[in-house]
Amino acid sequence: MQMTKKSGSSWTGYAGLCLGTLLLVYLFRQVDLQGAIGRISKIGFSSLFILLPYLALHLIETFAWIKLLPQSLASISFFKLLKIQIISETVSMTLPAGVAVGEPLRPFLCYRFLKIPLPAGVASVAVRRLMLGIAQGVYTLIGATAGFSLLQHASVRMLGFEGLGYIMVATGSAIFLFFLFLLMLLLNGKAAHNLHGLLMRIPFKRIKAWLIEKESGFLDTDEELKGYRGPFTGRLFMVMLFYILAWFTLAIESYIILTLLGVHISFIQVLAIDTAITLLRALFFFIPSGLGVQDLGYLAFFQALGMHDFLAYGGAFVLLRRFKEVLWYAAGYGVMFFSGVHLRDAERVSSAES
Repeated sequence: MQMTKKSGSSWTGYAGLCLGTLLLVYLFRQVDLQGAIGRISKIGFSSLFILLPYLALHLIETFAWIKLLPQSLASISFFKLLKIQIISETVSMTLPAGVAVGEPLRPFLCYRFLKIPLPAGVASVAVRRLMLGIAQGVYTLIGATAGFSLLQHASVRMLGFEGLGYIMVATGSAIFLFFLFLLMLLLNGKAAHNLHGLLMRIPFKRIKAWLIEKESGFLDTDEELKGYRGPFTGRLFMVMLFYILAWFTLAIESYIILTLLGVHISFIQVLAIDTAITLLRALFFFIPSGLGVQDLGYLAFFQALGMHDFLAYGGAFVLLRRFKEVLWYAAGYGVMFFSGVHLRDAERVSSAES
């Protein structure tokens, strides 16, 4: 059963990687590469500003994650948790089906570097994931509402009808309500126990034996999750605000790049486009870093909005974003290497979770 699940996940991930690569090749056959490189060359050292929003995202997410860890724990090192954040996010964004590996890696590294008990680490990561989902719903609603007219205008050229604005508002509302519902279920005090009972129905002796052995761990996780109710609820609201701010760094990054390229566009317009592309990227979650999908999405928006010489500016925009990712992911694997963490550790954790 474990082997089947792992191989299925790997197959989907590698298929996504191949599809993303093909889409990226197709994209660069369409754009004006010579014109794109010419526009990038005019930026100079100001291009270093492009790296800052992603750094801010890691710092904000790490600060919010600290707020989700139980107060009963001893003082948590911000920089050690930042290291875990960078490593886990790098794995999630670069490996085929990386989220299935990167997320289970978080509690494992929390125990390894910070001696945080696994139930507490698992609980914080579960709540963190759902809080990010709620924040994405709010972020989408803000972007769709603020840039409604732009989305409607672009919708006619991209979809053939005025409906993208309504679709974005409806989708943002659905995401918000869905993850809020899941969070309420998670914090009811019996989520892990109910999951354990559901998994016990699987008719495989080895899996049942493993579940019986780990039953106390499920119950311990439930106890940790109970700590997020009551007085902690107010802190969850504050954490959500930080996660919304983290989502905004994506639009800020796009705005900085386009401004440096000399494109005259408002932040509200960039925000509307970025929320739509973020949803598109989430839809193709099996493609690492949204390769090709988000790039073609940006190009389609630039064309729909009538951007002058969009094949050159769009190509420059994509190149700068992707080069930024290469630098950050290289740094992430560097942190991973010097911390003594290996990909086999991530795969081992993922297999144990399966």
